[in-house]
Amino acid sequence: QVQLVESGGGLVQAGGSLRLSCTAPTIVLRFNFMGWYRQAPGKQRELVAAVTPGGSTTYSDSVKGRFTLSRDNAKNLMYLQMNSLKPEDTAVYYCNTNPPLGAYWGQGTQVSVSS
Repeated sequence: QVQLVESGGGLVQAGGSLRLSCTAPTIVLRFNFMGWYRQAPGKQRELVAAVTPGGSTTYSDSVKGRFTLSRDNAKNLMYLQMNSLKPEDTAVYYCNTNPPLGAYWGQGTQVSVSS
């Protein structure tokens, strides 16, 4: 059974930074389109950052210029560096393939940004 595990969330003040990590099997991380998703209370889950197998990244307008997705293939890790955090970034963050596979959803990691 494949498990994707997110970590690195926490409580931070507006303007602060966090780095999220996603651990995934090599065969998932290196050869798939991958993404970071988030789900805020009462809202649908949304894709905020994505990466192709070749390493090209794209971002949603809401996080562009503030978030950076990167991968460390040697460690089977994918990161989301989040800077200049805003209260509206508060959500549970998940990693998954893009498009997502239901079986890959993990527990997520909570990010809370206070104003």
